[in-house]
Amino acid sequence: MVENEIIEGKIDVIQRNLEFLEEYKHIDEDTFLNSYKDVQAVKYSLLEIIEACLDIASHIISARGFERAESYAEMFDILGRRGIISQELAEKLSDMARFRNLLVHGYGKVDNARVLEIVKTELSDVEEFVRQILRKL
Repeated sequence: MVENEIIEGKIDVIQRNLEFLEEYKHIDEDTFLNSYKDVQAVKYSLLEIIEACLDIASHIISARGFERAESYAEMFDILGRRGIISQELAEKLSDMARFRNLLVHGYGKVDNARVLEIVKTELSDVEEFVRQILRKL
């Protein structure tokens, strides 16, 4: 059984971080790239968002007895195949899960300009994930 309180707690984490990242949607790239503090803060907020999305996906997969995911990216694929989220959104979030792996395991390889690009152009995918999940609760 899906426990709404668990999912709602994770959604609170997502929304808090989305609000924090809002100010970075308008920051100049050079200003951002030259501020170690801002780069690190944004990376951590993105990581918290992605982890919370993965926690929601994992909880739903487990609670509903869906097949086991072999990777973080596959969690969203499963939700898409099972009609919890749209297939299009599942593909986008699978890419975000792979980006999470880069943040966690490949610190030196992270393109900080790409980090800012994600903040400016891809957070709407996370907002859509929250909307689609809330519709299924």
